[in-house]
Amino acid sequence: MNKLLTGFALGLIVGVLYAPDKGTYTRRRISDKGNDLKNQFADFIDNVAGKFEHTADEIEDYANMKAENIRSEAI
Repeated sequence: MNKLLTGFALGLIVGVLYAPDKGTYTRRRISDKGNDLKNQFADFIDNVAGKFEHTADEIEDYANMKAENIRSEAI
């Protein structure tokens, strides 16, 4: 996934640099695309972190349930 994003970004930058547009417009497009990629990456990281948190909560709930089962069987 990392290589795909890197390849995409490099291809995008090279393509934009060789485009026949004014320099200010080209720099603005590079900046905009960079910001878009940064936002997409931040969303991806937030999504992965949310999945880890959800899984951690499920594991904690399962462990608590098992501990309660053990306590009730010991009585």
